[in-house]
Amino acid sequence: MARDVERPRRVHRTDWMALLSGVLFVVLGVLVVTRAITDWLVLWGVMVLGLAFAGLVAIIAKGLRGK
Repeated sequence: MARDVERPRRVHRTDWMALLSGVLFVVLGVLVVTRAITDWLVLWGVMVLGLAFAGLVAIIAKGLRGK
């Protein structure tokens, strides 16, 4: 006997820090594998700036949500 019960849909908020950090590491991985970035100092700089940007976006999003 199957029950056809309507449950309220659970919606979660986007974790912008995780999303942008994941995109950053995928892009950096592609750039390293294709040898578009060969200097490790440039790689570290781009990574630090990308993580700082992701953190800033996450802070702004959290402030706009009102938490």
